[in-house]
Amino acid sequence: MAGLLDLLNSPMGQQVISGVAKQTNEPESKTADVLSMAMPLILGAMKKNVKSSPRGAEGLMNALSNNHDGSILNNLGSLFNGGVDDTVLQDGAGILGHVFGNKQPQVENALSQKSGIDADTVAQILKIAAPIVMGYLAKEKSQSNVNDSNGMNALLGSMLGGQPQQNQSLITTLLDADGDGSILDDVAGMVMGSNKQKGGLGGMLGGLFGK
Repeated sequence: MAGLLDLLNSPMGQQVISGVAKQTNEPESKTADVLSMAMPLILGAMKKNVKSSPRGAEGLMNALSNNHDGSILNNLGSLFNGGVDDTVLQDGAGILGHVFGNKQPQVENALSQKSGIDADTVAQILKIAAPIVMGYLAKEKSQSNVNDSNGMNALLGSMLGGQPQQNQSLITTLLDADGDGSILDDVAGMVMGSNKQKGGLGGMLGGLFGK
């Protein structure tokens, strides 16, 4: 079962980085920084929603079955050629609103401060990243024959884990650093790289893309 870090390190991941960088007129290195933090946070928020509520799991399963079949990944060249279509951005905005809720500005500002990219551009990157994450999740769901909330929770955990195993444990722990059931209360400290969380998501993912 492929993890999200596998996607980010793959040729497909490099194509996503290049396409998003062109869309936002940002350097690929900074775009990679944002994506390497944003995509696990999107997936982690989905996992928290699935785990906390049967309705959350049902909603995600329905969205994957009806609206996000993974086809977005089949032709990324077309996705980015001439600029990302407004319908994709609107879809991304809807996904972000669902998984982050009223904490979305906090996520955008934290990623902005960590990456040095302004918050409006980070918001744009997130809108593009969200449908891609959903597409990747849909493909993994299909390949793993996931059809219930327990299976979906396990799949999300596995995709977040990546390699090696100790990083999987680290990510799982830090998604809810204070144990209050909300990963988003921990986002700012996690991506800002405070001293006590120096080895967290930001530190772990900072090693991607040869950085």
